[in-house]
Amino acid sequence: MPQNNVQQEEPLVNTAAAGGKPYQDTKPLASIANLSLKTDSTRQRYVAEEIEKLGKNNISADILTFHDLSLATNNFDAENLVGEGGFGRVYKARLQGKDMDLAVKQLDRNGFQGNREFLVEVLMLSLLHHQNLVSLVGYCSEGEQRILVYEYMPNGSLEDHLLNTSPDKKPLGWDARMKIAHGAARGLEYLHETANPPVIYRDFKASNILLDADFNPKLSDFGLAKIGPVGGGPHISTRVMGTYGYCAPEYASTGQLTTKSDVYSFGVVFLEMITGRRVIDTARPSQEQNLIEWAQPLFKDKKQFHSMADPLLEGKYPEKSLYQALAIAAMCLQEDAASRPLISDVVTALEFLSADREQE
Repeated sequence: MPQNNVQQEEPLVNTAAAGGKPYQDTKPLASIANLSLKTDSTRQRYVAEEIEKLGKNNISADILTFHDLSLATNNFDAENLVGEGGFGRVYKARLQGKDMDLAVKQLDRNGFQGNREFLVEVLMLSLLHHQNLVSLVGYCSEGEQRILVYEYMPNGSLEDHLLNTSPDKKPLGWDARMKIAHGAARGLEYLHETANPPVIYRDFKASNILLDADFNPKLSDFGLAKIGPVGGGPHISTRVMGTYGYCAPEYASTGQLTTKSDVYSFGVVFLEMITGRRVIDTARPSQEQNLIEWAQPLFKDKKQFHSMADPLLEGKYPEKSLYQALAIAAMCLQEDAASRPLISDVVTALEFLSADREQE
């Protein structure tokens, strides 16, 4: 079950843990930190004013009007609805003057937490740019409206193709799964090792990995992202948020968050990609409902590796690649955070795996 019902959240950046170093520009981060100081009656107005002010000075995305977005979605017509979740609804749209399909995400108007995540997402995606991160085209913060506009990803999410399959839908092949895993890992690598200070994504899961026309993956939904520890700090302490099953054990139990927490979440999703199983699936027998608990003893027995592969693959994968993929997943899922690899090591391992695949 999602752990997103937190009423309060600490500032995005802990200046003590971060050694007082801002991310590129102190103003955006200071604005998010100040949100926690506002009273209920002024938060909504404050968020709108800050987004407007920051949009003029720091943000490349367009400031869009609600009228324009209403026209682009045919007044948010249900026929244009392409996704719906706890965050709100997503519509496919064409904006006047933009020769491209767009995804318009209309957030639920649920008070402070929604406002804060909206502001974090606008700022994060304006400061961070990589081919494996979704691009923010624009946003709207008129009155109570909180709307984000992204490039449209025609193949939906990894979850759609991996976990929400139907008999009439062709399952993802092994090559496609490895390509998606490699690209998603590269997105995390950019956040952890190129961004300065590093960014902890905090919500890595199959539904947040979007796929373009060529099945290239892009990370989306940055509302829970955090500025990571810099200046020698081992971790940042934060309220536990994210999705049950994907959170690293040390983060779930203590609230101590590091980039290795994202590495654990990557391991969970990568194991879902290998096995075709959800991390939590109450429809399965009791001993198989938790994917990680089911997999741990199997990781130690090479004879069981083929039994872990998704049956929908019908055995169409190189044996060597399966063994290597399971080894990568097992390393990412180690209980001890310090024993997990850096995400850059995961990227390298997946590159070798891809090279081996091309040779066979």
